[in-house]
Amino acid sequence: MASALATLCGQAYGAKEYGLMGVYLQRSWIVLSLTALILLPLFIFTTPILIILGQDETISQVAGTIGYLSIPILFAFIASFTTQTFLQSQSRNNIIAYLAAFSISVHVLLSWLLTMKIKLGIAGAMISISLALWIPNIGQLIFITCGWCSDTWKGFSFLAFQDLWPVVKLSLSSGFMLCLELWYNTVLILLTGNMENAEIQIDALAICLNINGWEMMISLGFMAAASVRVANELGKGSAKDAKFAVNMIVLTSFTIGFLLFLFFLFFRERLAYIFTTNKDVASAVGDLSPLLAVSILLNSVQPVLSGVAIGAGWQSIVAYVNLGCYYIIGIPVGIVLGKVYHLQVKGIWIGMLFGTLIQTIILLMISYKTDWDKQVTNARNRINKWSKVDPDHETVASSDN
Repeated sequence: MASALATLCGQAYGAKEYGLMGVYLQRSWIVLSLTALILLPLFIFTTPILIILGQDETISQVAGTIGYLSIPILFAFIASFTTQTFLQSQSRNNIIAYLAAFSISVHVLLSWLLTMKIKLGIAGAMISISLALWIPNIGQLIFITCGWCSDTWKGFSFLAFQDLWPVVKLSLSSGFMLCLELWYNTVLILLTGNMENAEIQIDALAICLNINGWEMMISLGFMAAASVRVANELGKGSAKDAKFAVNMIVLTSFTIGFLLFLFFLFFRERLAYIFTTNKDVASAVGDLSPLLAVSILLNSVQPVLSGVAIGAGWQSIVAYVNLGCYYIIGIPVGIVLGKVYHLQVKGIWIGMLFGTLIQTIILLMISYKTDWDKQVTNARNRINKWSKVDPDHETVASSDN
């Protein structure tokens, strides 16, 4: 839901409506905080929910522990996603990078200390994650509110409580768009947990998804770049530069993804020994490696196109595309291949990759056929609707939404 801020702040910054950006940020905090309170029962009742869904009881109990310990992380995400988006929209990336580097150093040290030395296990890992998230959050909040963003942060304002409904609608569209993507991988694990020999299958799948997650960080970086560049150029009124940015970012990300595709095809199960000493799990990872490589290749393009959608404000359109490709095509095909044709986790993954492939093709077609001049007009209309400029050129919130 925080990605709505990328659309609003990115286009406002491109249009030089700086004063409105701080109000957008505060509105997003309000919307996301209320959403987090609504989501709390999912974290509190994780174990019984998973048992009702037919998951292994041991796995469900461990997941319940993770659920409780994830509550501080849930609220950390509110500050993390919004402040990063606010800063990225202004290309203030250095402070994010410095704080992230410091945070990951602390995270590695705390993870080793709490899990290996003090033997707190999963609890220690979750505590270290929570602390590692809050450290950069505090730094980013200080950077924003204490004078380093004087053009875009004018202080706390009661205007943040006005005109919340348009923010809610765009946030919900953004949330559905990205959650339908993120939940897709979760469904893969959920379906695998119902199979025979589930522990080895889940162990192998977890290693593959962890490796995929590492590569996904590269793609998410390009996703953020795409959303910022497209939003800034549309806000600025430059359709040609927006189109050029899309082409270059997609091509660059795909090139990196293709090289990683070849890398993971070559190393296969040898990568599993970074995570485990179990030969059965490593063998299962080697069996899944071709699917992992294809996932990495598709993930080098698909998140970037999602970033383009965020920058242009297409969240509601892409949400419908994701729903159709992932949940009407991908998951049913995966279930048929996995359970009817007994391909197990490979069948489920193949079906879900098929859904991702169709989604990527559709998004490529949408981007290719887009009238970028019309998108410039849409961005200007959105900014005019959400703001007005007084005679002194100071941006204030619109009262006629």
